[in-house]
Amino acid sequence: MKTWLTENFNIKYPIIQAPMFLVSNTSMLIEAIHSGIMGCVPALNYRTTEELRSALTEIKETGGSFGVNLIVNKSNVKLDEQIKICLDLEPDFIITSLGGPKLVIDKFKDKKTKIFCDVTDLKYALKVEEIGADAIIAVNSGAGGHAGPMAPSVLIPMLKKHCKLPIISAGGVGNSEGLLSVLALGAEGVSIGSPYIATKEASVSEEYKQAIVDYGANDIVLTTKISGTPCTVIKTPYVEKIGTEQNFIESFLNNNKSVKKYVKMLTYYKGMKALESAAFGATYKSVWCAGPSIEFTDKISSVREVTEKIVSGIGKSYETLGQVIKD
Repeated sequence: MKTWLTENFNIKYPIIQAPMFLVSNTSMLIEAIHSGIMGCVPALNYRTTEELRSALTEIKETGGSFGVNLIVNKSNVKLDEQIKICLDLEPDFIITSLGGPKLVIDKFKDKKTKIFCDVTDLKYALKVEEIGADAIIAVNSGAGGHAGPMAPSVLIPMLKKHCKLPIISAGGVGNSEGLLSVLALGAEGVSIGSPYIATKEASVSEEYKQAIVDYGANDIVLTTKISGTPCTVIKTPYVEKIGTEQNFIESFLNNNKSVKKYVKMLTYYKGMKALESAAFGATYKSVWCAGPSIEFTDKISSVREVTEKIVSGIGKSYETLGQVIKD
């Protein structure tokens, strides 16, 4: 399975274990490396910059490829410190999210670290290509968390037609067929998150992991109550109780020019606290972030086992595809 991703990062399979807020950790990235793929961890998953430096140093010692996810908007007050650590340790790649990546691209233009940028549409993809990004993370409608508006069957060919950068699809892949489908559309690899939540290496609660097993694609809903913008979560009884849409007052304040900035900040803070409480402890206020690819998770296993499950059917899928074309 030779693609731009495998060739440039010396990995066996064209898979990135996606950076997941609260979920991704050092152990998961190390096991990803041992599984023939590579992982990416949100810098904000570490409470202090010292913890971030220590974690990246430990991962780097494995000799495998790995990445760091940086939130590049004004909400990330630690961005300058996180960039400095990455400049010192030079992870193999950085994924930029939720903002303009120019600062990061400029900082690393003389470094070996490659910059991947989250995009959800062609306009932004062309913009990051123009300012020097190395690859595009095409966030589609099947992604967990803040998903994009388009299906991969539309988004990837559109980007492929108009952009010269390598495309990595993010969202909706949890088995061999899904992996092959995005590669066939023109992607050079795939970013997979939700299936890796239900792993022994993940430090989230057993309740969260079991929810990934027990619920399926039809249980994923979009809610604006977490961050003010649509975010995918599991439709637990608590989510059903509180609803997925902001109430009249919340919506009114979010659209009021004089206060919406502060309301959004408060909404985001409260939402992140709710996710954190549910991720690390048993609570009836179960708000668990996930995408529809949990449909293909049937047990709590290990990072290695999840990877093997996803890639194990590739040969058979190729045979089936070949037979269909032949017929």
